[in-house]
Amino acid sequence: MIDKNNIPFNRPVALGNELEYMAQAIANGHISGDGYYTKECQHFLEQKFGLSKALLTTACTHALEMMALLLDIQPGDEVIIPDFTFVSTINAFVLRGAKPVFIDIRPDTLNLDETRLESLITNRTRAIVPVHYAGVGCEMDAIMEVANRHGIPVLEDNAHGLFGKYRDKWLGTFGVMASQSFHETKNFTCGEGGALLINDQQYVERAEIIREKGTNRSRFYRGQVDKYTWVDIGSSFLPSDILAAFLFAQLENYKKIQEHRESVWRFYHDQLRDWAEKHGVRMPFVPDHCQQAYHMFYLLLPTLELRQGLIDHLAQSGIKGVFHYLPLHLSDMGTRFGGKPGDCPVTERVSDQLIRLPYYNAMSSEELERVLDSILEYRF
Repeated sequence: MIDKNNIPFNRPVALGNELEYMAQAIANGHISGDGYYTKECQHFLEQKFGLSKALLTTACTHALEMMALLLDIQPGDEVIIPDFTFVSTINAFVLRGAKPVFIDIRPDTLNLDETRLESLITNRTRAIVPVHYAGVGCEMDAIMEVANRHGIPVLEDNAHGLFGKYRDKWLGTFGVMASQSFHETKNFTCGEGGALLINDQQYVERAEIIREKGTNRSRFYRGQVDKYTWVDIGSSFLPSDILAAFLFAQLENYKKIQEHRESVWRFYHDQLRDWAEKHGVRMPFVPDHCQQAYHMFYLLLPTLELRQGLIDHLAQSGIKGVFHYLPLHLSDMGTRFGGKPGDCPVTERVSDQLIRLPYYNAMSSEELERVLDSILEYRF
């Protein structure tokens, strides 16, 4: 049960035709994958972002795993990823036997530090995976220049970045492929879900096969073959059409959702600016050439103790503030691949300092005022 007196970190909500479309999916008699609403979501993404193909998946994690399969990642291959990201970003490649190469982040945007990229490339590097942290674009011009010069595919983890832009180009459209998240904490959700965004036509047919358990069933449904069979490796990555129905209603409302999220972000930014400057607290940095996706709002406290103190202080007021990623290179798995303290100093520092504030699509002005008042009451 929801305690309406508390302010959670996230609260998913239906804002339009979600329940109506879910009922319609059931009435359609097709609630498994690739039904009417799945196709509507995919068409929306393809048309809006100019993609070669969009394929809904059961999670962003599975979109990442499909990328690893499509690149035929093999044991011993190396994949460069930012140290400050969710474990799914690298798990997808480690599952295929790859070695993670952790790259530190920029201290301003908290994105992959492109100035360190070239020094980490070897003859075993098979992919570079930039993550657009908080929906603010990585420095894609520099990343793509290095990648193209070395002939290395770029795979964007765009879990935070739908509707964000870098130099007026959509995030998720720079690399050969991108992964998208529709988890309940994201701007657009169906509870659990994701999508593989394909920008290079050469990957489309095999992506359909991998997503359909290694069969050519998609070609069969299009009438291109008279029966379908097992033709490649694959798995079951299709979400239910009930989930797609919920998601399509959210995508229909993208302007309303993004406008509200922008208003929440600007409230935090404007109201906390003086307080942050006074106490040495850093707020999100968005370069002028980036149009952010308004995915989250975070603060960087001067020390771990002050960060934890603010989390505890908010909790006493019934407000949920949370930290974010721990350095991957210092995790149990990361140390197996040679990670040690000091390898990624910016990540190590930021991980101790960062707190994410409550942020969701139906957040009210009263809730925002409560969060603000509680933060302003915090004693350093």
